[in-house]
Amino acid sequence: MRAASWLAPASGHKVARSLRARRGVLARWERDAARVRRSGAPLIWFHAPSVGEGLQARPVAQALRAAHPDVQQAYSFYSPSAETFAGSVQADVTGYLPFDTDDAADRLLDALRPAALVFVKLDVWPVLVQRAKVRRIPVALLSATLNAASGRRGAMSRWLLHDAYRAIDAVGAIDASHAARLVELGVRSEVVEVMGDTRFDQVVDRAARADRTRAPLSLLTSVRPTLVAGSTWPADESVLLPAWQALRARLPEARLIIAPHEPTAAHCAPIATWAAREGLTLSTLTAIEQRGAIDTADVVLVDRVGVLGDLYAMANTAFVGGGFHAAGLHSVIEPAAFGIPVLFGPGHHMSREAGLLLDAGAARARPDAAALAADLHEWLSDGGAWRRAGRIGRDLVERERGGTARALTIVERLARLSTPSPQRLG
Repeated sequence: MRAASWLAPASGHKVARSLRARRGVLARWERDAARVRRSGAPLIWFHAPSVGEGLQARPVAQALRAAHPDVQQAYSFYSPSAETFAGSVQADVTGYLPFDTDDAADRLLDALRPAALVFVKLDVWPVLVQRAKVRRIPVALLSATLNAASGRRGAMSRWLLHDAYRAIDAVGAIDASHAARLVELGVRSEVVEVMGDTRFDQVVDRAARADRTRAPLSLLTSVRPTLVAGSTWPADESVLLPAWQALRARLPEARLIIAPHEPTAAHCAPIATWAAREGLTLSTLTAIEQRGAIDTADVVLVDRVGVLGDLYAMANTAFVGGGFHAAGLHSVIEPAAFGIPVLFGPGHHMSREAGLLLDAGAARARPDAAALAADLHEWLSDGGAWRRAGRIGRDLVERERGGTARALTIVERLARLSTPSPQRLG
């Protein structure tokens, strides 16, 4: 695999980018660690393969920094999609995780000298775990998740990963059912506890910080009933856009803010073409920000990343993408934290939080455009209905908070860090 990293073509494909990124990666880790590593200071190493896991790791890293400013941090990731996100964690040293070999694991452990190695969600690297255990470095798995339909429950995966999971010293599962399935995978029952999911803390905090008086939110102020469609794929749009056309026939004042999951020119162009064909006025978020004036378009096309979590503040109802796409459903608790009801497609069964919202009546999953249009009309035309459903969702998200504090306790215990005073935890 190391040779493949040097042979990888200059392509934008994710696999090729991942291979190219690993050219000289060990030397970069050693150089960066030598520059920043302080003698005698404990270091916690977090590994989160992609952005989703990173969103679960980041609150713990931030809480650790606030409670223990003397403790250093390393942050590794696997997917190229996480490269930009990784900087937001603000670890002392950050980079791609090399391939899982004895040499790579030993060189990284020599360079970082971690007090604890912390994986997030599910992915563990067997060789790295084994080499850490040889050095008596404790290993944790936080926001641990194993869905009932996961391929990891198959015989081959259990055989390949059993020893690595059994070697883990502490596991914080998102709930009791996931904890039980993790034990089936090889995790020792005595090291498992339920800690919740740190993403709930993060989305509540972000919703509280959203500032409607500043751009871009101030430029999107409107009394029009508004749907924010977030992280959509073309497969989602093939259902959502016809549903929106049907809704507009009954509710012509409705406004759509749509944020494609990958806002490339190729993805955004068909949406603009659709709006023009249907006689809808469209503005891009970039153009709105350049004008610096409140926008009145029927459709706002979000053509950049990093703002969706705040844009839900503008919504009366949300549609979350991925439910009609093979990649799976994106975050439904981001809009729920703002107190708005959520709609999505049928592919939600790998999402625990979607199930929670559905059971509570704060979300609906719909299989086609006709059903989606009916729900859109109900929630966008009746302020009382969407407020009642949204309040249920927000209350649920609030009840699920606390995972970050419990995760911090696990890390402190594992790395033998002194527990800070309650005041320092804020």
